[in-house]
Amino acid sequence: MTFRTVLLCSAVCFAFPLQAHAEAPAPQQSSTDTSTQTSTRTSTASTASDETGNAIVVTARRLDLARDSINPSLGTSQTLVTRAAIDVQPGGANNALSSVLLQAPGVSQDSTNNGEVHIRNEHGNVQYRLNGVTVPQAFSGFGADVDPRIANSVEILTGALPAQYGLRTSGVVNMTTRTGTFGLGGDVGIYGGSNNEINPSASFTDSFGATNVFLSGSYLENDLGIENPTPDRAAIHDHTEQWRGFGYASTLLGSEDRISAFGGAAIGRFQIPNQPGVTPEYNYLGQTDFDSTKLDQNQRQDTWFGVVAFQHSGDRLNFQIAPFYRYAKAQFTADPNGGTLMFNGTDSNLTETSYASGVQADASYALGDSHTLRFGLFFQNEVSRSDSVNRVFPVDNSGAPQSSDVPIVIPVAERVLGRTYSAYLQDEWKLSDTLTANYGVRFDESDAQVNQYQFSPRFNLVWTPGEGTTLHFGYARYFTPPPLTLIGKGTLAAFDGTTGAPEVQADGPIRAESDDVFDIGIQQKVGDHLTLGVDTYYKIARNLLDDTTLGGTQILAPFNYAKGHTWGVEYKASYNNGPLNAYFNMARGQQKATDIVSNQYLIGADDYAYIANHYIYTDHSQKLTMSGGASLNLDDGIGKLKPAVDFIYGSGLRKDDPVGGIPNGGEQSPYIQVNLGLAQDFGYDKDHAWSLRFDVINLFDSVYEIHDGSGVGAGQPEYGPRRSFFVGLHKAF
Repeated sequence: MTFRTVLLCSAVCFAFPLQAHAEAPAPQQSSTDTSTQTSTRTSTASTASDETGNAIVVTARRLDLARDSINPSLGTSQTLVTRAAIDVQPGGANNALSSVLLQAPGVSQDSTNNGEVHIRNEHGNVQYRLNGVTVPQAFSGFGADVDPRIANSVEILTGALPAQYGLRTSGVVNMTTRTGTFGLGGDVGIYGGSNNEINPSASFTDSFGATNVFLSGSYLENDLGIENPTPDRAAIHDHTEQWRGFGYASTLLGSEDRISAFGGAAIGRFQIPNQPGVTPEYNYLGQTDFDSTKLDQNQRQDTWFGVVAFQHSGDRLNFQIAPFYRYAKAQFTADPNGGTLMFNGTDSNLTETSYASGVQADASYALGDSHTLRFGLFFQNEVSRSDSVNRVFPVDNSGAPQSSDVPIVIPVAERVLGRTYSAYLQDEWKLSDTLTANYGVRFDESDAQVNQYQFSPRFNLVWTPGEGTTLHFGYARYFTPPPLTLIGKGTLAAFDGTTGAPEVQADGPIRAESDDVFDIGIQQKVGDHLTLGVDTYYKIARNLLDDTTLGGTQILAPFNYAKGHTWGVEYKASYNNGPLNAYFNMARGQQKATDIVSNQYLIGADDYAYIANHYIYTDHSQKLTMSGGASLNLDDGIGKLKPAVDFIYGSGLRKDDPVGGIPNGGEQSPYIQVNLGLAQDFGYDKDHAWSLRFDVINLFDSVYEIHDGSGVGAGQPEYGPRRSFFVGLHKAF
């Protein structure tokens, strides 16, 4: 029997472990203060008043806490963003999820309209979890599958992660969903303003005995769906329409068991924005000129996912087993009048689809007062299809850019199958009242273009030498499988003798990334209101994964650097005193890599030759990143007045060196973006109050460029948003 067979059989049998009874032990507390999260759950549960209702509430809350204790964040660097913090920031829950993530240290922006951020200067490699369950990610580049409206809290974990966290490891975003209030309720809202934005939303909660239901939906339409490639206020051909929906239902099966189901959909239509004044390089059917502002390129992106979870909480044993499914489709259509072909020498009508299904099982078992074992399994089966109709021009040896203005049509159809198998075992050992060790091992196997596997040791040590002081040290070995959204090996020959032939005729197979990560940090409470922290890290990478846009499309394709290293130091501070809440983050870091060893055809010949023998900055490496904000919660006689301000600062992502020709050898100019928000709640019953808000994004109208389109791994030029004004009205019931 193979190891993979053992994993699959074990996952099926996972739901029938040793019998256990009575109450679950209190969950382990991480170094981050979780009292806000706990009190939020208590307040939302307190609406039930009858004896049966109270019993249901208490049982559900205990199961929530037991679920969280299965996957603790011991020894990591953590940032917890509560529901109150989400609502009060400029834009509130109308923001993209990326705006919430930018409140954490070491998170830098990149295409924030599309949900792209970099955590610790990594490209992607972010794991998203809902209620502790990993949700398989779809294609990167066009928005998150969920928005902050569904979140009760968002926790961002970085550093040397414990063994239960694998596969995507630059950061773990764990969202605890709003699960209802055990009573009829909900809210409706409308938000909009600049860029012709309109954004209605609604949610609904109810309960039926021991069954609890939460539903949420939103629609977004504006004229800035993708970052503007020009510094102008209005983008050209940049309309978007986006729909998101989410549903959650759970029911108690006695005092120790619960079954829940949740799922959602994200559907987006995007116009690809245009740049004026660009001159075509090719002729098409006798046509020699094309107005670049008239290009009509579009992309559609659909994602559907669903999870069913069974949870048991006993006196020693807690476990959750969760089968999941995800379907995703990305479709890019080139300009139907040949404009894409005239500018790029090639165009593609490309459709990628991905089907993923699997199961995740996690458990904890208390051996006594000093030891808690945690163990789990993960399996995923994914099928990715790529179908494209490509048009290119023929070329000959004359040196002319094309030998005919009549395009050649080259269809390409590919199918890639990938399977992932994982298992882990670890022990949380309480050495003393002030010292805790968490050690374990994880096994991962990726069977796709290349079959690879790795055993990964993990170790964390947390010391609390005095009141308010927490030190942590950790080491983790990581294994990150590549995404399956790629053009497979063997298709390059079809483009020989055409304008679609790449400069580098190599397509080495994409490989999994393997890392060694070291992390050490300290957190100190100063008095009753101020918390300070510093965290340092260093990563050694083999087969470092990166992405770049695929041809003229907006779909990302991966490649590997043979070696890379990342280092950084993060500082954070938070202050909470009555109506005032404030935070500040600063991070200094960099990432460098060398020698591209897979999908080399995605890179230009000169860049490829240089990188083969030199370390370069990755395009998403930023030296200095800062963020901060403050908010007040004031009683003004008619309700609550909530002014808020936040900002982000970046020293600039990478671009090509304009003098020396070094790939990614230059930096974009530094920038700062300040946002202002003002919300007024009318009435003091938060479950039935009206709320009016006014927000200004980029208050000082800072004009800054995120990317200029140059560099290895960068796409088209992108500018940050210009000053924008928004107003919203929200009613809870």
